Amino acid sequence: MKKNIAEVIGTFTLVFMSFSTITFMADQVGALGISLSFGLAVVAMAYGIGPISGAHLNPAVSIGAFMAGRMSMPEMIGYWVAQVVGGLAAAFVILAMSGDPAMAKNMIGPQGLAAALIFEVVATFLFVTVILGATQDGHATPVAGLAIGLTLTLIHIAGIAITGVSVNPARSIASNLFDGAALAQLWLFLVAPLAGGALAGILHKNGLTRA
Repeated sequence: MKKNIAEVIGTFTLVFMSFSTITFMADQVGALGISLSFGLAVVAMAYGIGPISGAHLNPAVSIGAFMAGRMSMPEMIGYWVAQVVGGLAAAFVILAMSGDPAMAKNMIGPQGLAAALIFEVVATFLFVTVILGATQDGHATPVAGLAIGLTLTLIHIAGIAITGVSVNPARSIASNLFDGAALAQLWLFLVAPLAGGALAGILHKNGLTRA
C-alpha cells in the first residue's frame, strides 16, 4: 500500500506539473520548456519517492520491470491502478483550474499513424531501457534519477510534433479522456508504450541490455 500511495503522489506530480506548464505557460516557455517540465518532474519524484516505490509513474515502466523480473504481476497491476488514479486526479485539478477539456492531449501528428506508432514504441523502449540500466543491481548510480529525467526531456524535444509525446499510458488517459477526438486515439497511446516497455524488459531480462 505504501508503494501504491507513492505512485499516486508521484504520477499526480508528473501530470500536474507538466499539464500546468502546457495549459498555462506554453506560450512563454515553448516546446523546450514543456519538455523540461516532464523531465524535471520525473527527476523530482525519482529522488522524492524513488526509495519507496522506484518512482515508475508510468505503466510502461512497470510492465518493463515486470518483464525484467523485478516485480510480480499483482504488484504491477497495483502500480497501474495507482498511476492512473494519480494521473486522473491531477487532470481533474488542472481541468478545474483551466476549464479546458482538451488540455495536453496526445494525438497523431501530421506525419501520420505509422510515424506515431513507431515513435511511441521506439521512444518508450529507449526510455525504459535507460531506466532498467541505470537502476540495475550492482550498477545503480546516484544520478540515475537525473539520467532518467533528462532522457524523458530528450524524448519530448524529439517527439512533441509527432504525437505530443506519451510514452506513458497513465499520462494519456489523464489527457485524452476529456476530448472526443483524443479519446478515439487513446488506444495508440496505450498499446504502443506498453509494447515498447515490455520489449525493453524482455531484452534486459535476457541480458542483452544488462551489465
